[in-house]
Parts: sequence; structure tokens; C-alpha cells
Amino acid sequence: MTAAGSPLVKGFFDRRTFSIQYIVADPATRKCAIIDPVMDFDEKSGATATRNADAILAYVEEQGFEVEWILDTHPHADHFSAAAYLKERTGAPTAIGEKVIDVQKLWKGIYNWPDFPADGSQWDRLFAEGDTFRVGGIDGRVLFSPGHTLASITYLIGDAAFVHDTLFMPDSGTARADFPGGSASRLYRSIMEILALPDETRVFTGHDYQPNGRGPLWESTVAEQKATNSHISKCASEAEYVTMREARDRTLPMPKLILHALQININGGRLPEPEANGRRYLKFPLGALDGAPWE
Repeated sequence: MTAAGSPLVKGFFDRRTFSIQYIVADPATRKCAIIDPVMDFDEKSGATATRNADAILAYVEEQGFEVEWILDTHPHADHFSAAAYLKERTGAPTAIGEKVIDVQKLWKGIYNWPDFPADGSQWDRLFAEGDTFRVGGIDGRVLFSPGHTLASITYLIGDAAFVHDTLFMPDSGTARADFPGGSASRLYRSIMEILALPDETRVFTGHDYQPNGRGPLWESTVAEQKATNSHISKCASEAEYVTMREARDRTLPMPKLILHALQININGGRLPEPEANGRRYLKFPLGALDGAPWE
């Protein structure tokens, strides 16, 4: 354990998806974890690239880090995961929450994918609530944080909590809960569990949509979130939060990449295998989700 149990944290902001990817390192041992890496995808051309992941690898090499883990907080709906690519490049094990199996089963039906193995075998480790791990000499622990998805988890590594789609920066509030398997009430309870951590706990969010045109931000504290989060501070109860969250979610269009991304991300970030002509194809179900913004 380091003296303060405080890892070095480096965020990488992807402007195309407003995502933040993280390298979390033990300064004593120079060992690190990569959290929520992004595989580049352009939906207009169908092109994929590894620019984000390669920037992470370049930083790892520059700092002399050794990658111990490649971690996803949940199957993402707005970008492709680069976990499989980074495992290929580093040899580090991949991990996600064990409830990903429930997400796989749900989306296996949506994609009509009868031969898809919905058993979590695409990752090297499936974390359960309360499971522990280490990044170098720093202790890590897993909190089950569903609501945004069925499988969302928080990684608590030393004094740093990686909460992805639960809390945003205080001026942005909280994440939506209307995806298949989502629940505003369960999201509220997950947020309350995170906010029960010590006030000085550093909170690292997975997206920043830059309200009012400000620059991207991704670090706050539990104390700051409790005092000023624009959603939590205005809701005195779970019922008030659920009413607010569900009303807000009804105004939001689905993420533009949700139907593209889930078939990659429930497969551990693996792209479809090439077909006979050498090209890879995504399967895109029509009419699968409600909420089309026709006006």
C-alpha cells in the first residue's frame, strides 16, 4: 500500500464521444490499470481506428508503467470499448462487472443473435459486489452501481472512485436511466452508496458534456458532489429524484451509437469477424428502441 493509498490518475478526453478514459497508477510500483478505453469509430464512413488507445499506450510507455488491468465499468452505449485491442497489445487481463451477463442476455435477444455466448467469457474476470483487487500496492474494491445499466460498477482504487455513468461533474448532474434494463430508483440508490464514501474521496466521471461551453472536467470529490450536484442537491428524496430523472430522460434522444456499440461491447470490445469478402459488418435492428425524436 502506498503511504496515502492515493493513485496517480491521468484522464484522456475523447471529444467525439465526450468520454474520459483513465490510467490509474501506483507511483511506488509503476503498475497501472486502464479504465474505460475508447476504440475510435466513425459512423458515417464505418471506419475504426485505435488513436485513443494508442495515445494511452504511448503514455504508459513514456511513464514506464506496467499495465496490470484493463477495466470497463459497464457495456457502453456511446462508444466502442478498446479493451480487446489493449489486451492484445499489453497482455493484461480484462474485467467488468458480473452482471454483464444479464446485459448480454438482454441484447442477445434484441440483436437476434442465437449463437452468441452470453456467459461473460469474453472477459478474464467478472467482478462481484465487494470483490477486491490491487493496482500495484494500492487496494481496489468493487461497488455494484446499477441504474444506468444492469451491470454498472464503480472501481474504488485507494482514494479514487471511478463512477462512470452515475454522477457527472456537479454542474452536469447525473446520468440517464432509460436504457433497456435501466432504473432511476436503482440509480439513485447507487449514487447514495457512492456519496456515503468519505468526503475527501476523489470522484472521476466517465463523460463530460461541457455545459455552457466550458472546457472538459472530470474530477470532483464526494463532498463537492453532495453539496453542489445540480440533480442530487435539488432532490430531497428518492421519489423526487425519480420524478426528475424520468421526466428528463423522456426529453433525451437515444445515443447515436447505441445500436452500433452494444454489439461490440457485450462482446468484450471485439469487432465482428470478417466475412468472405474480408469486410466486417454490424447488425443494426430496426425499431428496437423507443423515443425517436421525429420533431
